[in-house]
Amino acid sequence: MEAKGYLQEVGAQVSADFVKNRSILSFEEYLTLFFSDPRSQARNAAQFLRDVMDHFGTEQVPHPTGTIRRFKVFDAPGSERDGRVAGQEEVQNAIYRVLGNFVRAGRINKLILLHGPNGSAKSTLVNALKEGMEAYSRLPQGALYRIAWVFPSEKLVKGSIGFGERAAAASESDVSSFAHLDAESIELRMPCELKDHPLFAVPPTDRRRMVEGALKKKGMGDGQNGDFILSDYVRDGELCAKCRRIYTALLNSYNGDWLKVMRHVQVERFYVSRRYQLGTVTVEPQMSVDAMAQQITADRTQLNVPAALHSTVLFEPHGPLVHANRGLIEYADLLKRPLEAFKYLLGFSETGEVPLEPFVLQLDEVLIASSNEKHLGAFKELPDFASFKGRIELVRVPYLRRYKVEQEIYDAQITSTTVGKHVAPHATEVAAMWATLTRLKKPIPDRYPQDVKELIDHLTPPEKLHIYQEGAAPDRLSSANTKELRKLRADLYEESEAYPNYEGRAGASAREIKTALFNAAQSPDYKCLNALAVLEELHAICKDKSVYEYLLQEVVDSYHDHETFVRVVEAEYLDRVDTEVRDSMGLVSEGQYRELVERYIQNVSHWVRNEKMRNRVTGAMEQPDEQRMAELEAIVMPRGEDPHEFRRGLIASIGAHRLDNPDALMDYPRIFPDMFKRLRDHYFEERKRVLRKNKENVLKYLSEDRGQLSSREQSQVQETLKTMAERYGYCEHCAKDAILFLMRKRYG
Repeated sequence: MEAKGYLQEVGAQVSADFVKNRSILSFEEYLTLFFSDPRSQARNAAQFLRDVMDHFGTEQVPHPTGTIRRFKVFDAPGSERDGRVAGQEEVQNAIYRVLGNFVRAGRINKLILLHGPNGSAKSTLVNALKEGMEAYSRLPQGALYRIAWVFPSEKLVKGSIGFGERAAAASESDVSSFAHLDAESIELRMPCELKDHPLFAVPPTDRRRMVEGALKKKGMGDGQNGDFILSDYVRDGELCAKCRRIYTALLNSYNGDWLKVMRHVQVERFYVSRRYQLGTVTVEPQMSVDAMAQQITADRTQLNVPAALHSTVLFEPHGPLVHANRGLIEYADLLKRPLEAFKYLLGFSETGEVPLEPFVLQLDEVLIASSNEKHLGAFKELPDFASFKGRIELVRVPYLRRYKVEQEIYDAQITSTTVGKHVAPHATEVAAMWATLTRLKKPIPDRYPQDVKELIDHLTPPEKLHIYQEGAAPDRLSSANTKELRKLRADLYEESEAYPNYEGRAGASAREIKTALFNAAQSPDYKCLNALAVLEELHAICKDKSVYEYLLQEVVDSYHDHETFVRVVEAEYLDRVDTEVRDSMGLVSEGQYRELVERYIQNVSHWVRNEKMRNRVTGAMEQPDEQRMAELEAIVMPRGEDPHEFRRGLIASIGAHRLDNPDALMDYPRIFPDMFKRLRDHYFEERKRVLRKNKENVLKYLSEDRGQLSSREQSQVQETLKTMAERYGYCEHCAKDAILFLMRKRYG
């Protein structure tokens, strides 16, 4: 493409987008837009941010307490690599509730303080909101507008007023607005640094009547008790000090002709931007107040200022508070600042106003701050905390306690591209499991009914890990105890919410684990980033107690025993590798297990109802096969369980599943995962010699001893490796490492 043609094409596209996005409007055009959609244009910052969360939608996701609503804005669609927030649905819903309170109150009257341990995703949550605001502000329904003042050049005016009276030669009835004058015809354009709402150009009494009437006409109530609650900011807000003085000077010059004043109003669309600090700003810990003002007409050096403004002192506010107006301001690590540096937030969070030397700033922005627990604890001890308490909404952000959700963080950032080598199966999983184990606390049995106290008291960290993640009870428990423990899953998860030292406050942070994973990727002993290198890094972390505070925790009934946790996740890793290798060898299919269980369930179902069943071979009606049921129960039934109770429990579980999933097919592996696991383990335990031989063949094939294998054995190995690659993601290098480790630990 030629340069000229390319420039013309791009220019045409930019021009079309400019017009389509309604980037510049006269005040009359803006009012037309407002009357067509008053709700979108009458929102304050809290309503806008709530609409951002609503726009991206929600979904119900599994949770230890059942299901929970997740806001998709925190999935950061189309964002940078690590923009997604893994888990933290409780925090998302808490933020949404607080915003809802602001909306119902008609004003933003509190600061939202996210508090939790370092690295618990506080900043990531806010960044996802900011990114959602940016994307939403570029859509028609998310359009935001601000006011600016336009003064035409002397070529278009006469007299000394300098405010746009048309030249005598021109038609007097022609100009209703100077908003669309070309650059050559404009002497001066003065934007509003505070991004004042265009509706502020309408006097408050008339504005209130106009906005409430427009909302009522659209069936949204009167702004008081309808679907849409008109905020104090939009209903009663006024122009900033600079815009007010310009407005007053214009009104005086035109002898009170408001329509002529409105000719100078230009309405400009603006887009939320983190990079350019428009509508969203992050304030790092610092000493100064977050807003200032500078005089822009101290003398008559600004020669292009219209004559009538030469005697008007104009001040221009600037600073983070000003840049974030109409949006969101984040105070990162707020409590690291000296108390005096943010005392102004006492008044601001309640009134929305900040006094500066020449005037008072009226602001409309959501205030979100973050703090770790150590600084928050110290802050609570100060006498001034009582003053802040009623003006702060505390939202706890703990570490994650479900390892699969934790793994999502690492899977998003630890890729073959970022580490420069293949990432083997389970490398990030073992890291996530260990990190989650370090955060768990021993449950307090006295908080539970007498009949389950002993059950709770004997719950180990790995068992608690799997209760949280899959709802899986330990194999050692009877069916009745398994059912009881699953009922207590939500209670266990929420047990420490009222404690100052809550579960998820201490432990390994995701940042530390990511560092360990990147270090493991540099291990010269492995050609892939595999779980073995990660385990070595976890062992190294456990030795450095001077750096990691959580390693100094007292061990309580195997909780906080971080070195043992490395061996725990190693055993979990071996279980997974063993299952995947055995499955890849294809010695028995999942369908065979399913058929065996289905036949057993049929017998049990007829046995419970005391009915005869048809023999599939002879066609005769017979009693359920007690011997067949007993054979399977000897394999899958927990030790010490009563067979009759076990059978009734199975049927009850099937009935409960049917109630929850009336239209779904019976998925026995999902309903009875423990039963299928015991079946697999039993089958492979009986064939351990065959397994050992097959695994040795795989190792020979991947070494210089390939020639010792027959063509049939080589073909079997090739099929095994192909399945491991396609089904589980192993390459030959990490498959060899995993099988070698497995042989040494389990089959030596």
